[in-house]
Amino acid sequence: MAFVEVAGLVKSYPVGTGRLEVLRGLDLAVEQGEMLAVIGASGVGKSTLLHVLGGLDAFEAGTVRVGEAAIDRMADEARVRFRNSHVGFVFQFHHLLPEFTALENVEMPLRIAGRRAGETRERAAGTLGRVGLADRAEHRPGMLSGGEQQRVAVARALVHRPALLLADEPTGNLDEATAADLHALLREMHREHQLTSVIATHNLALARACDRIVRLEAGRVHAFVA
Repeated sequence: MAFVEVAGLVKSYPVGTGRLEVLRGLDLAVEQGEMLAVIGASGVGKSTLLHVLGGLDAFEAGTVRVGEAAIDRMADEARVRFRNSHVGFVFQFHHLLPEFTALENVEMPLRIAGRRAGETRERAAGTLGRVGLADRAEHRPGMLSGGEQQRVAVARALVHRPALLLADEPTGNLDEATAADLHALLREMHREHQLTSVIATHNLALARACDRIVRLEAGRVHAFVA
Protein backbone atom coordinates (compact mmCIF):
# COMPACT_ATOMS: atom_id res chain seq x y z
CA MET A 1 0.00 0.00 0.00
CA ALA A 2 1.36 3.43 -0.98
CA PHE A 3 1.96 6.05 1.69
CA VAL A 4 -0.06 8.66 -0.25
CA GLU A 5 -3.09 7.47 -2.21
CA VAL A 6 -5.40 9.79 -4.14
CA ALA A 7 -8.37 8.52 -6.16
CA GLY A 8 -10.92 10.45 -8.23
CA LEU A 9 -9.89 13.83 -6.77
CA VAL A 10 -12.05 16.74 -7.94
CA LYS A 11 -11.31 20.34 -6.92
CA SER A 12 -12.80 23.52 -8.37
CA TYR A 13 -12.91 27.23 -7.58
CA PRO A 14 -15.74 29.73 -8.03
CA VAL A 15 -15.36 31.96 -11.08
CA GLY A 16 -18.11 34.49 -11.68
CA THR A 17 -21.40 32.60 -11.65
CA GLY A 18 -19.77 29.25 -12.34
CA ARG A 19 -16.83 27.16 -11.21
CA LEU A 20 -13.41 26.40 -12.69
CA GLU A 21 -12.55 22.73 -12.32
CA VAL A 22 -8.80 22.40 -11.73
CA LEU A 23 -8.43 18.76 -10.69
CA ARG A 24 -10.67 16.39 -12.62
CA GLY A 25 -10.75 12.89 -11.23
CA LEU A 26 -7.05 12.85 -10.41
CA ASP A 27 -5.39 9.62 -9.26
CA LEU A 28 -1.95 9.48 -7.63
CA ALA A 29 0.09 7.09 -5.49
CA VAL A 30 3.36 7.96 -3.74
CA GLU A 31 5.36 5.21 -2.07
CA GLN A 32 6.73 5.62 1.44
CA GLY A 33 10.20 7.16 1.26
CA GLU A 34 9.75 8.28 -2.35
CA MET A 35 10.75 11.75 -3.56
CA LEU A 36 8.25 12.59 -6.31
CA ALA A 37 8.48 15.57 -8.66
CA VAL A 38 5.28 17.03 -10.13
CA ILE A 39 5.76 19.13 -13.25
CA GLY A 40 3.31 21.00 -15.46
CA ALA A 41 2.47 24.41 -16.86
CA SER A 42 1.61 27.34 -14.61
CA GLY A 43 -2.00 27.26 -13.46
CA VAL A 44 -2.44 23.55 -14.14
CA GLY A 45 -3.12 22.75 -10.48
CA LYS A 46 0.22 21.73 -8.96
CA SER A 47 -0.21 24.01 -5.95
CA THR A 48 -3.83 22.94 -5.55
CA LEU A 49 -2.76 19.29 -5.45
CA LEU A 50 -0.17 19.99 -2.76
CA HIS A 51 -2.66 22.02 -0.73
CA VAL A 52 -5.13 19.13 -0.81
CA LEU A 53 -2.47 16.59 0.18
CA GLY A 54 -1.45 18.77 3.11
CA GLY A 55 -4.97 19.42 4.34
CA LEU A 56 -4.93 23.11 3.44
CA ASP A 57 -7.78 22.92 0.93
CA ALA A 58 -11.09 21.06 0.97
CA PHE A 59 -12.28 19.34 -2.22
CA GLU A 60 -15.53 18.26 -3.81
CA ALA A 61 -15.01 14.58 -4.55
CA GLY A 62 -12.55 11.74 -4.31
CA THR A 63 -10.50 10.09 -1.57
CA VAL A 64 -7.16 11.23 -0.16
CA ARG A 65 -5.15 9.15 2.28
CA VAL A 66 -1.75 9.99 3.82
CA GLY A 67 -0.43 7.14 5.92
CA GLU A 68 -3.33 6.08 8.13
CA ALA A 69 -5.09 9.45 7.80
CA ALA A 70 -8.15 9.62 5.52
CA ILE A 71 -8.20 13.35 4.76
CA ASP A 72 -11.49 13.16 2.85
CA ARG A 73 -13.25 12.07 6.04
CA MET A 74 -11.77 14.71 8.34
CA ALA A 75 -13.57 17.66 9.82
CA ASP A 76 -11.77 21.03 9.65
CA GLU A 77 -10.26 20.78 13.14
CA ALA A 78 -8.95 17.28 12.49
CA ARG A 79 -7.34 18.47 9.25
CA VAL A 80 -5.56 21.24 11.15
CA ARG A 81 -4.22 18.76 13.71
CA PHE A 82 -3.11 16.41 10.94
CA ARG A 83 -1.36 19.22 9.08
CA ASN A 84 0.43 20.53 12.17
CA SER A 85 1.61 17.09 13.21
CA HIS A 86 2.42 15.23 10.01
CA VAL A 87 3.10 17.67 7.16
CA GLY A 88 5.92 20.09 6.41
CA PHE A 89 5.46 22.81 3.78
CA VAL A 90 8.07 24.74 1.79
CA PHE A 91 6.74 27.39 -0.59
CA GLN A 92 8.31 29.43 -3.40
CA PHE A 93 8.32 32.48 -1.16
CA HIS A 94 9.65 31.65 2.28
CA HIS A 95 6.89 33.46 4.26
CA LEU A 96 9.24 34.08 7.21
CA LEU A 97 8.04 36.50 9.86
CA PRO A 98 10.29 39.56 9.42
CA GLU A 99 10.20 40.69 13.06
CA PHE A 100 11.53 37.36 14.35
CA THR A 101 15.02 35.87 14.11
CA ALA A 102 15.80 32.81 12.02
CA LEU A 103 15.78 30.70 15.18
CA GLU A 104 12.42 32.10 16.31
CA ASN A 105 10.93 31.45 12.86
CA VAL A 106 12.03 27.82 13.00
CA GLU A 107 10.64 27.51 16.53
CA MET A 108 7.21 28.78 15.53
CA PRO A 109 5.52 25.45 14.62
CA LEU A 110 6.61 23.95 17.94
CA ARG A 111 5.43 26.94 19.93
CA ILE A 112 2.05 26.84 18.15
CA ALA A 113 1.83 23.16 19.07
CA GLY A 114 2.27 24.11 22.73
CA ARG A 115 5.76 22.68 23.28
CA ARG A 116 7.88 23.94 26.19
CA ALA A 117 10.13 26.91 25.41
CA GLY A 118 13.32 25.06 26.34
CA GLU A 119 12.45 22.10 24.14
CA THR A 120 11.46 24.28 21.18
CA ARG A 121 14.66 26.33 21.35
CA GLU A 122 16.91 23.28 21.49
CA ARG A 123 15.21 21.45 18.64
CA ALA A 124 14.97 24.58 16.46
CA ALA A 125 18.67 25.33 16.96
CA GLY A 126 19.58 21.76 16.03
CA THR A 127 17.44 21.84 12.89
CA LEU A 128 18.83 25.22 11.85
CA GLY A 129 22.30 23.80 12.25
CA ARG A 130 21.43 20.85 10.01
CA VAL A 131 20.61 23.21 7.14
CA GLY A 132 23.93 25.01 7.64
CA LEU A 133 22.71 28.16 9.37
CA ALA A 134 23.80 27.80 12.99
CA ASP A 135 25.75 31.04 12.67
CA ARG A 136 22.67 32.90 11.37
CA ALA A 137 20.34 31.97 14.23
CA GLU A 138 19.99 35.51 15.56
CA HIS A 139 19.68 37.17 12.16
CA ARG A 140 16.29 38.43 11.02
CA PRO A 141 15.11 37.49 7.50
CA GLY A 142 16.04 40.89 6.07
CA MET A 143 19.67 40.18 6.97
CA LEU A 144 19.74 36.87 5.08
CA SER A 145 20.21 36.09 1.39
CA GLY A 146 17.38 34.54 -0.60
CA GLY A 147 18.97 31.10 -0.39
CA GLU A 148 19.50 31.45 3.35
CA GLN A 149 15.89 32.52 3.87
CA GLN A 150 14.70 29.44 2.00
CA ARG A 151 16.99 27.24 4.12
CA VAL A 152 15.32 28.69 7.21
CA ALA A 153 11.97 27.81 5.63
CA VAL A 154 13.17 24.23 5.09
CA ALA A 155 14.26 24.02 8.74
CA ARG A 156 10.87 25.36 9.84
CA ALA A 157 9.12 22.73 7.70
CA LEU A 158 11.14 19.91 9.28
CA VAL A 159 11.41 20.99 12.92
CA HIS A 160 8.29 19.09 14.02
CA ARG A 161 9.54 15.94 12.27
CA PRO A 162 6.78 15.45 9.69
CA ALA A 163 6.25 12.28 7.70
CA LEU A 164 5.29 14.14 4.50
CA LEU A 165 7.18 17.08 2.97
CA LEU A 166 5.38 19.19 0.36
CA ALA A 167 7.48 21.72 -1.56
CA ASP A 168 5.77 24.11 -3.98
CA GLU A 169 8.29 25.60 -6.44
CA PRO A 170 10.83 25.83 -3.59
CA THR A 171 13.61 27.06 -5.89
CA GLY A 172 11.46 29.19 -8.19
CA ASN A 173 12.63 32.48 -6.69
CA LEU A 174 16.35 31.63 -6.65
CA ASP A 175 19.20 31.86 -9.16
CA GLU A 176 20.39 28.66 -10.80
CA ALA A 177 23.35 27.94 -8.51
CA THR A 178 21.43 28.67 -5.32
CA ALA A 179 18.50 26.60 -6.59
CA ALA A 180 20.80 23.63 -7.19
CA ASP A 181 22.21 23.98 -3.65
CA LEU A 182 18.73 24.11 -2.15
CA HIS A 183 17.53 21.08 -4.06
CA ALA A 184 20.60 19.15 -2.87
CA LEU A 185 19.65 20.17 0.66
CA LEU A 186 16.08 18.95 0.18
CA ARG A 187 17.38 15.63 -1.09
CA GLU A 188 19.73 15.32 1.90
CA MET A 189 16.96 16.19 4.38
CA HIS A 190 14.60 13.78 2.60
CA ARG A 191 17.01 10.91 3.24
CA GLU A 192 18.07 11.97 6.72
CA HIS A 193 14.52 12.44 8.01
CA GLN A 194 13.17 9.41 6.11
CA LEU A 195 10.50 11.55 4.50
CA THR A 196 8.01 10.99 1.75
CA SER A 197 8.29 14.13 -0.41
CA VAL A 198 6.23 15.67 -3.20
CA ILE A 199 7.89 18.58 -4.98
CA ALA A 200 6.18 20.77 -7.57
CA THR A 201 8.68 22.41 -9.87
CA HIS A 202 9.14 23.95 -13.31
CA ASN A 203 12.83 23.09 -13.26
CA LEU A 204 13.29 19.82 -15.15
CA ALA A 205 16.92 19.48 -14.06
CA LEU A 206 15.84 19.60 -10.44
CA ALA A 207 12.92 17.27 -11.11
CA ARG A 208 15.27 14.67 -12.60
CA ALA A 209 17.12 14.48 -9.28
CA CYS A 210 13.93 13.06 -7.69
CA ASP A 211 13.04 9.37 -7.68
CA ARG A 212 10.18 9.79 -10.14
CA ILE A 213 8.51 12.51 -12.20
CA VAL A 214 4.84 12.85 -13.09
CA ARG A 215 3.20 15.50 -15.25
CA LEU A 216 -0.02 17.28 -14.33
CA GLU A 217 -2.16 18.18 -17.31
CA ALA A 218 -5.89 18.80 -17.82
CA GLY A 219 -6.56 18.07 -14.17
CA ARG A 220 -5.02 14.60 -14.13
CA VAL A 221 -1.63 13.01 -13.48
CA HIS A 222 0.24 11.48 -16.42
CA ALA A 223 3.47 9.49 -16.55
CA PHE A 224 6.44 11.67 -17.46
CA VAL A 225 7.91 11.06 -20.90
CA ALA A 226 11.19 12.85 -21.69
